[in-house]
Amino acid sequence: MIINLSDEQQSLFEYIEQSENHVFVTGRAGTGKSTLLSHLTANTEKSFAVCAPTGVAALNVGGVTIHSLFTFPFGILGQVDIGRHMSRRTREVLRAIDMLVIDEVSMVSADMMDAIDRALRIARGKRGLPFGGVQVVMFGDPYQLAPVTPSDPQERAYMAENYQSMWFFDAHVWRDAGLERFELSEIFRQSDEHFKEILNAIRDGSVTQEMLGELNEHGNRPVPHNDVIRLATINETVNSVNRARMNLITNQPKIFHATYSEGAEKAFGRALPAETQLELKIGAQVMFIKNDDGSMQKSTDGGRVRRWVNGTIGHVIDLPKSGLVVVDVDGEEIEVGPSVWEKVRYEVEEDFDEETGKTKEILVPITLAEFKQIPLRLAWAVTIHKSQGQTYDEVQIDMGRGAFSPGQTYVALSRVRSLDGLYLTRPIVMRDVMVDQDVVRFMSGAKRPDTEPLATSSEHLPPF
Repeated sequence: MIINLSDEQQSLFEYIEQSENHVFVTGRAGTGKSTLLSHLTANTEKSFAVCAPTGVAALNVGGVTIHSLFTFPFGILGQVDIGRHMSRRTREVLRAIDMLVIDEVSMVSADMMDAIDRALRIARGKRGLPFGGVQVVMFGDPYQLAPVTPSDPQERAYMAENYQSMWFFDAHVWRDAGLERFELSEIFRQSDEHFKEILNAIRDGSVTQEMLGELNEHGNRPVPHNDVIRLATINETVNSVNRARMNLITNQPKIFHATYSEGAEKAFGRALPAETQLELKIGAQVMFIKNDDGSMQKSTDGGRVRRWVNGTIGHVIDLPKSGLVVVDVDGEEIEVGPSVWEKVRYEVEEDFDEETGKTKEILVPITLAEFKQIPLRLAWAVTIHKSQGQTYDEVQIDMGRGAFSPGQTYVALSRVRSLDGLYLTRPIVMRDVMVDQDVVRFMSGAKRPDTEPLATSSEHLPPF
């Protein structure tokens, strides 16, 4: 698949590829962070590993969890003997990489970031170099997702005593390692400049009552039809809406059972990528939960075009005996079969370079287990959290009793393309706009990439 980058995305890709500097790529919702990550991993000439803090996030980028890659135990890692937990294979993998790519890095705690640093120094035998000499490239938006606060009082006390905050950017390693921060600025999801301005003000907490009044004025109206997707704060609301809408359909349901390869339940753990039993009816509104990995259509230039992407909305129009599901997406009938999610781990292989005559160790992903299921879920309603990264033409936002985590309201509102497609079950109030002040402190130093070569700088390091 060919990914077309904007000028600033291309500039930043070239900067990452041509340097060894540690880079944090951020940006508002819809600026193409995931697009740049996909392009980087598909086109870099460096030996790399991709990881993420959660199983679902790791599956989305074709990588592994941080705990899996580094064989970390769970819990606070500051007092853990990291070297004792690393197997020979883990050390070999970590020695073979030139670049470590971390997605959804905003969910990584300062303690874990320091543990990553220690593990790489130990495995590579370069204890005097931050991250053992590996380039660390991170993607995420701290205004949208935050690290999980430990539930154990002793762990919370440890973090409070040893770190300025829970956030990855307050890890001690950044005192020695220069951290470059670049914020993508071109928004592809929305075109209305005034709406962009309001969304950005909600993102960083500078929103005014007048701005909220404009949102509420636009959103205070009934939805034009019953299939406008509802974004809610909690699973209980989502499940209730989807059950109620399914019950209104009198057709007989059909249940699709997921299949596993041997050892898949253990390999995937609680991070199953889809439902083990998916119940569908003709007429159900559904959302695709995985990019098309089947027989993609040919484009006019001879390339291949995905028939759907993760987040595409459609309606079930047939459930044939073949085991497929026929979904109508904007008037196009698409036959959908089971998709395969793979749980992988990295192995080291030798690669012979004919030009240089030298052999280099490279990383290759090895499939440990497979999970197969129809890549759909009911989608009259989804949680705000699960809507992360999605784009909708119309959306109804249900803040329920109010936002309960920083960035939640921003994530919900930034899913919709324009104010014309925004509907609210209740007004957005100022207490719904929650912003972490540690994030404001850190993000005030972010730079925007331009189309000129980017100079190396570590002048905007977070204060300690």
